[in-house]
Amino acid sequence: MNTKDKLKIIQDLSGLTQTKMAAKIGVSFVALNNWWNGKSKPRKKQQDSIDAMYLEYTGQKTIPGTVLLAKKELIIKESARHKNILRTISKNPDIRDQFMLSLTYNSNKIEGSTLSEDETADIMFNNRTIPDKSLVEQFEVKNHQTALKYLFRQLENIKKIDEALVLKLHSILMNGIRDDAGIYRRHGVRIVGSNVPTANYLKITKLMESLFVDLNKKPKDIISHASDIHARFEQIHPFSDGNGRIGRLILVAMFLKSNIAPAVIKQENKRLYYAYLRAAQLKNDFTQLENFICDAVTSGFDILNRK
Repeated sequence: MNTKDKLKIIQDLSGLTQTKMAAKIGVSFVALNNWWNGKSKPRKKQQDSIDAMYLEYTGQKTIPGTVLLAKKELIIKESARHKNILRTISKNPDIRDQFMLSLTYNSNKIEGSTLSEDETADIMFNNRTIPDKSLVEQFEVKNHQTALKYLFRQLENIKKIDEALVLKLHSILMNGIRDDAGIYRRHGVRIVGSNVPTANYLKITKLMESLFVDLNKKPKDIISHASDIHARFEQIHPFSDGNGRIGRLILVAMFLKSNIAPAVIKQENKRLYYAYLRAAQLKNDFTQLENFICDAVTSGFDILNRK
């Protein structure tokens, strides 16, 4: 693969402009543009920087085991500082509302919503309608908010995360948007922009049964466990629509059941998130995904600690 191809892939996955890419490599825009157009070639040090960026953004860069282990240990230590995270969220309206907003805005934005964070907040907390935005996008905000409220209430009483809970969450999320809300898909689908194969719809029920059995096992490593379940769920792709948002709600549930702050996956990291998911699903390489989810959980703890 030549330099031009690598640069195009980096831009596609990162969303960086050529100017920002040049800054990260430490060269001028003119120099990068010349590589892009095949007018010149980078020197070895510059090529090494391009190769490192390529590996990072395609999910192939190896995270040192000691770094990942240290992040996991910090999360467990932070968890131990909080007696009951779910109760803390429920009893503190400011923390609860910030989680509601962050999780709703970022999850919907990852799926293509054009609403800003301020517009999302206005819909959620002031019950306002945004005139120049589609009603579907606004329904998606209220539905996601309602699904989170339902999930927080249910987690106070249930022992397991099961099919009934997930189907109910989907029925809330897709209420008024899809006729098949709360029902597994009955047709084939593909993940747009991905070469990850999804499950045959005839096998979804059995695959989900197996997933729930594994999901409710008590893991030694909750980050590894949650990453595995998330990658499997997204590849099964059990619903006609809403799989990403439901998958991230399941992550919220898994972490709260383990007294860990919800993972807040930021919309600006969408391309990395998808790249790391693909690496886990196609190459069985979970290192980058686990590292990414550690960072998302850290963002959740920041909200919990009012940072």
